[in-house]
Amino acid sequence: MSNTAKRPVIFSGIQPSGDLTLGHIAGALRNWVALQHDYDCYFCVVDLHAITVRQQPAKLRRWTLDCAAMYLAAGIEPTSATIFVQSHVPAHAELAWVLSTFTGFGEASRMTQFKEKSEQHAQNVNVGLFAYPILMAADILLYQTDLVPVGEDQKQHLELTRDLAQRFNNAYSPTFTVPEPYIPRYGARLMSLQDPRKKMSKSDPNHNATIFLVDDNDAIRRKIQRAVTDSGTTIEYDPERRPGISNLVEMYHLATDEPIEAIVERFRDASYAAFKAAVADALVAYIEPVRTRFLEIRADEGHLASLLVAGAERAARVAERTLRKVYRKVGFWSPKD
Repeated sequence: MSNTAKRPVIFSGIQPSGDLTLGHIAGALRNWVALQHDYDCYFCVVDLHAITVRQQPAKLRRWTLDCAAMYLAAGIEPTSATIFVQSHVPAHAELAWVLSTFTGFGEASRMTQFKEKSEQHAQNVNVGLFAYPILMAADILLYQTDLVPVGEDQKQHLELTRDLAQRFNNAYSPTFTVPEPYIPRYGARLMSLQDPRKKMSKSDPNHNATIFLVDDNDAIRRKIQRAVTDSGTTIEYDPERRPGISNLVEMYHLATDEPIEAIVERFRDASYAAFKAAVADALVAYIEPVRTRFLEIRADEGHLASLLVAGAERAARVAERTLRKVYRKVGFWSPKD
């Protein structure tokens, strides 16, 4: 897993701000599983990012372990990838401070996600929320990351990361690898079951809108039965005109790997009720083994903790090597110099 293997490095992470959803498998976890044997992968539970929105401490601690356990349940192997908790590697926060001095106020204020989250959390528009993309840049640059799997909502942040890496390299000397976006093999973006025009979210107040990976089989079936569809009567895949039924087609595809075109053809004459029942059956078969494995892993908290401690130690060795270079180049004195 070390950089001496000369394999490209990938970094990614998920916030522990709620139970993980089917959307996390579709958009991230199944890609991570596919990548872990061909790349040096760092998969982080990004708890520092999570506190830009006020969290209940006990829940944050539980969700942090839940998130790591779900990485493992989905198929990430700690012998193949480095799994760790962001706050366990202090270099993340330390490099973020240095990078903040290379970031213009104007370019930070143009981040679309800051504007959106400021509206969502108008009572807590904090400096951490504003500086979130700088911390994300530190996460990536610490590991000399070559490739970053990014969704549409994170592309702007990766551009800032690339700008900061180039700016620092130009001001001093080559220090950071300038990361490139990685276009995942699977890129499903699952939508809300209750409002298929918006993304499925773990923070949606309507729990019927989201399928959580810890949902039992009855809950999965119930949520699919209640899913909003469209005014038509045929099974089609047209996310623009028919977002509701198209979202269910995506879910069936995720659960079975059957091509979209084949799904549409097979269910062309089916009723919405019959198709929903088929989608529910497929999702139950897909999620149940993940949930079972998650509960087994989560029950042995001591073993989970030991894996995260070991992962943080491996990550810290790489991160601190980068941080020492940065500190030396900006002029910080060290007795080791």
